[in-house]
Amino acid sequence: MSTLLILIVIIALVFDFLNGMNDAANSIATIVSTKVLSPTAAVMWAALFNFAAVFVFGVPVAKTITKGIINPDIMTLDLLFCALVSAVLWVWSCTKMGLPISVSHALIGGLIGPALVAAGPSSLVSAGIMKVTIFIVVSPLVGMVLSYFIMILVMLIFKRSRPARVDKGFRVMQLFSSAVFSLGHGSNDAQKTMGIITGALIAGNVIDKTDGIPFWVIGAAYTAIALGTLTGGRNVIRTLGQNLTDLKPVQGFCAESAGAVSVIMSSMFGIPVSTTHTITGSIVGVGLTRRVSAIRWQVAGKIVWAWVLTIPSTIAVSAIFYWVYMFVKSFL
Repeated sequence: MSTLLILIVIIALVFDFLNGMNDAANSIATIVSTKVLSPTAAVMWAALFNFAAVFVFGVPVAKTITKGIINPDIMTLDLLFCALVSAVLWVWSCTKMGLPISVSHALIGGLIGPALVAAGPSSLVSAGIMKVTIFIVVSPLVGMVLSYFIMILVMLIFKRSRPARVDKGFRVMQLFSSAVFSLGHGSNDAQKTMGIITGALIAGNVIDKTDGIPFWVIGAAYTAIALGTLTGGRNVIRTLGQNLTDLKPVQGFCAESAGAVSVIMSSMFGIPVSTTHTITGSIVGVGLTRRVSAIRWQVAGKIVWAWVLTIPSTIAVSAIFYWVYMFVKSFL
């Protein structure tokens, strides 16, 4: 392996680690805010099931990232290096500010920017980008609608039960729903890093286009995201689990169940969705079953703006970085 290829693999795993750090909130925000588990126990629980996804799912999302965003023929080590650095900077900055952004879209924007500079719009795979763009809107809406109706159904089933008894039962059930959501999170998000590393190995002539994803890449990606989850972005957890709306264990269970269904179905079809978008929509859905004012819309607005800005911002940053990088390289 060349030095640049080794550097790309390392940065890709750092990105995967940050992915787990930012998205820890997706899996555990509800379970922490409802006090079912302590923050430390919750991140360990989520990390366990993030890693367990390696034994459950295939790699359809990784294939979408490798071939479905930009033309594989223009994928060079220089392009991948600039894409990853830009994505890492965006994710790290947003995590520090407590914004639950889409790490997936930061990576996709990071790929698009250098591709536009290197080969123009024809280098983009429009069908793949359109699928990702559509699901920016679809994934939170699906999460919201599913969680709303699951919550209504649960309320009807348990309307004659004592609140204390319901609360106690759903504290246990929330452990299950959180585990399933973490499993889905690992299945979708770790695969994006696998796709990048595989693309780099192809560009570096280490493996052929027809080869599958090496097992060490799969293992390294799942390990990195699990370790990142263990660090738990506490600011992001507060934003989702406490600032967006007030949650009880039954509401946490309904939100996580709806999010898990959405993310796992997307993973099975190879769609790189945002687990952040999905769980945020799910939390809003359960909040709406109480009243519209139960949602802190100012907080929701900040989250949505972070979503809207992620892809164009990373496209711009990665495009500029790639142009400067190649300009400097031409003189070396």
